[in-house]
Amino acid sequence: MLNAVGTLARLGLAAVWLVSGALKLADPGQTLIAVQAYDVLPGTLENVVAIALPLVELVLGLFLLAGLATRWAAGAALGLLLVLIAGIAQSWARGLSIDCGCFGGGGHVAAGQTEYPQEILRDTGFALLAVWLLARPRTWLSLDGWLARDRGNSTEPEPDYSGIAEGN
Repeated sequence: MLNAVGTLARLGLAAVWLVSGALKLADPGQTLIAVQAYDVLPGTLENVVAIALPLVELVLGLFLLAGLATRWAAGAALGLLLVLIAGIAQSWARGLSIDCGCFGGGGHVAAGQTEYPQEILRDTGFALLAVWLLARPRTWLSLDGWLARDRGNSTEPEPDYSGIAEGN
């Protein structure tokens, strides 16, 4: 049961990063507008973040999808989610009216159209998935599990076939 939960957490978090990164990469101009709306970085860093963020998200998504270096990817995902949550929270605290741009789009919106509590709760839920994977990185259908079996380090118990040999 725990392996099933872990597998769903890994694949769900992979989907989040892959969709988020792809949407941002598809519209780099809008991604820059979203980054600028947070009003926390100097102009030169805004460009770097707008270019790097979708690429980092896609790499995290691919690692999690493959189940490769799962604990590392989960730790990086958790760190990035904490930065994003802090960015949303500081925008809210400063009274900015922006859309987070978490799944493309983003930028300034009308004062009544912000969704800070929902965005923070959603990202906190994603962070909990990352925490789960930090604690239990071995999941089904993962390269980590396949590589561990090849090295003889599998954490999964070997099946007991003794009853079959005895005709039971």
